[in-house]
Formats: sequence, C-alpha cells, structure tokens
Amino acid sequence: MTYYGAKELARSFRTVRDNTIKIAQEIPEEKYGFRPAEGCRSIAETLVHIAVLPRVQEQLHATEHRSTLVGFDFFGLMGKMQAEVKVPRTKAQVLELLRTEGERYAKVLEGASEAFLAEQVEYPEGMEPRVKSRFEMLIAPKEHEMHHRGQLMLVERMLGITPHLTRHMEERIAAMQSAQAGR
Repeated sequence: MTYYGAKELARSFRTVRDNTIKIAQEIPEEKYGFRPAEGCRSIAETLVHIAVLPRVQEQLHATEHRSTLVGFDFFGLMGKMQAEVKVPRTKAQVLELLRTEGERYAKVLEGASEAFLAEQVEYPEGMEPRVKSRFEMLIAPKEHEMHHRGQLMLVERMLGITPHLTRHMEERIAAMQSAQAGR
C-alpha cells in the first residue's frame, strides 16, 4: 500500500495549478510582457512554459509508455514547446491554456495505477540517477511549476502586488492574533 498515489498526485497537481492560475489572474494583462531581467522569459512566456511542460511527461509515460529515454528526441520535443511559448497570447488565452493543460495532465495522473507508478525508466548514459520510477518523473512537473511560481511571486512583488498566498497567510495570522488577544 502506498500513502501517496495517483489520486494524491492529481489532487496536489491541481492545487499547485490553481495557485498558478490565481497569480496569472492577479497580474494585469499589460504586465504580461514584463521581463524581470534581460534574457528572462516574460510573465506570459513563463506562464505558457508552465502550462505546456507537463506534455513531456505525458508523451513519455501516457502516450509512448517508454521504459527507456535512450533514443528519445527530447530536444525535438522541447523545441516545439519553446516555439509554443513564443506564440503571442492574450491573458484570457494564457489562463485557458493553464486550465485546459492542467486538467489534462491531472487526468493522466489520476488514471495511473500503483504498478504503473512503480515502473522504472532508464535514463541515457551519463545521467544520474540512471533509473527513476514513473512516480518520480510524473511528480516533476508539479515541482517545476512550483519553482516557476516562486519566480512569479517575486515578479508580483516587483510589480507592487502582494501574492495571494502571502495575503491569505497574513489574514490567518491576524485572525489568530485577534482571537488570542480576545481571550
């Protein structure tokens, strides 16, 4: 028995994606072209990158059910995704992409069996570790999204926006302090 399986993977991925969507909603559309530094992705490009990256894992595991990454054209797939990141989109289109791609990947996760999640996938020579479980690989998009979401929260601060998760934490702390003071 595992304590963290397909349903938990899907639920936690949806939670992370929902928080990313909230950030995307809070940032004004006129700021979507903002780049925090030269050579960085814009806000819109970062959000699209987040939206489409789970396609890599979907391709490897759900579509091809690969047991080895030896011979996989990773750079070809990443090139297609990079091109998609550069496609101009409105804020509404970016939000819809985040929603639809997120739900699509969550359904892939939801449908995974324990046996499927436990399967081992071989990496090419020179990569460490040489073998990973599908579980570890399928959770990677969530970890990747959280990394970029941290960047977006810093960008929100640069734009004068207090991130929603910070606001919620401040509200909870204020409520606890108020309750404690009332005792």
